[in-house]
Amino acid sequence: MVATQAAFSRGNLVMLSLTFFLYFGQLGVLVPYLGVFLDGRGFSSQEIGELFALITLMRIIGPNLFAAFADKSGKSLRILQFGAFLTFATFCSIFWLNSFWGLTVAFGLMMLFFTAIAPQTEVITLGSVRGDATKYSHVRLWGSIGFIVLTVLAGKLIDVFSSEAPIYISGAVLLGLFLVTLGLKEASASERTLTGGESIWKKVRTKVFIGFIVSSTLIQVSFGPYYGFFALYARDLAYTGQETGALIALGVAAEVIIFLLAGKLISRFGVKRTLLVSMLLTALRWHLLAVAAQHWPALVVSQMLHAFSFGLIHAASINFIHHYFGHQFRSQGQALYTSIGFGVGGAAGNFGAGLIWDQGQGAEIAFTIATVFALLGAGMVAFIPSRYMPK
Repeated sequence: MVATQAAFSRGNLVMLSLTFFLYFGQLGVLVPYLGVFLDGRGFSSQEIGELFALITLMRIIGPNLFAAFADKSGKSLRILQFGAFLTFATFCSIFWLNSFWGLTVAFGLMMLFFTAIAPQTEVITLGSVRGDATKYSHVRLWGSIGFIVLTVLAGKLIDVFSSEAPIYISGAVLLGLFLVTLGLKEASASERTLTGGESIWKKVRTKVFIGFIVSSTLIQVSFGPYYGFFALYARDLAYTGQETGALIALGVAAEVIIFLLAGKLISRFGVKRTLLVSMLLTALRWHLLAVAAQHWPALVVSQMLHAFSFGLIHAASINFIHHYFGHQFRSQGQALYTSIGFGVGGAAGNFGAGLIWDQGQGAEIAFTIATVFALLGAGMVAFIPSRYMPK
């Protein structure tokens, strides 16, 4: 009972906010700048795309593995701490490796354990706020703030030092993340419904879930050129590292604002319409990057659309999973969303973008194809009957 009360305390919510800050801050360092780091190590755009794809595949294995343990044991916090420690430990090997396969294995192992962190943090947070969507959004937005702060910092340090700066920042952030998880509390198992004999596959095989997860996968495929090559693209267009960091931070700042409004928007328009409009705006975003990125106002608009292409899509997707899977399978439902949408979709998008990019010569066609995938995702959502989607 004492542990449960501690889980509901303001102090624990602060620690959860800091966990999100550091977790997404780490993504704010590696997602935009891993391509810059690898380019500095002499890798070609095809090799960068292949490495991105291979390490992204770990997002297929990891979430389901850790979620199954979490749902059966009810020990989400222990799995979170275990993942945070092994993420830091495996990341340290990157300081001594330089070959393609050495870095691929190191980043792959790091990503495998890194996938234990976000789903379990989401589950612990939802339990600690007793499912209150407004409180959840206020905790979760600190992840977006962390992304902004670390992205801007990393961009500046790349300008001042070198393309090696991201791995030094990441090492410090991952160590801090592990230390913070040691101070977290979670609600006792009696406060939650643990998995019984019923199988999750009964829910997974429905047309509504298949439509949802296919649309999520298509959207993540469309993110391939952006996640893998946006920083290099901006550099090719003569933007400095600091300017690139500011542009990425602008997108995440828009995401912070949308997180504050997401609960009301989803309640008013429903999950289906929220996803549909957000995916259409994502298609517009990639089209702007394809044809007008050399004009900074178009680039600013495209970054502001990140509020929809990531922020609102993610909020609506978590809302769908929260209601569709219920307490019993929520952790595994989030794992499926992460592993299939971000894992399969992200790997395919990164690999395809790497093949097309051609040292920046294929940028326009890469973002044009991304536009098509975003439109396909919107089309998939449009065909899901509204009566099956949460209101």
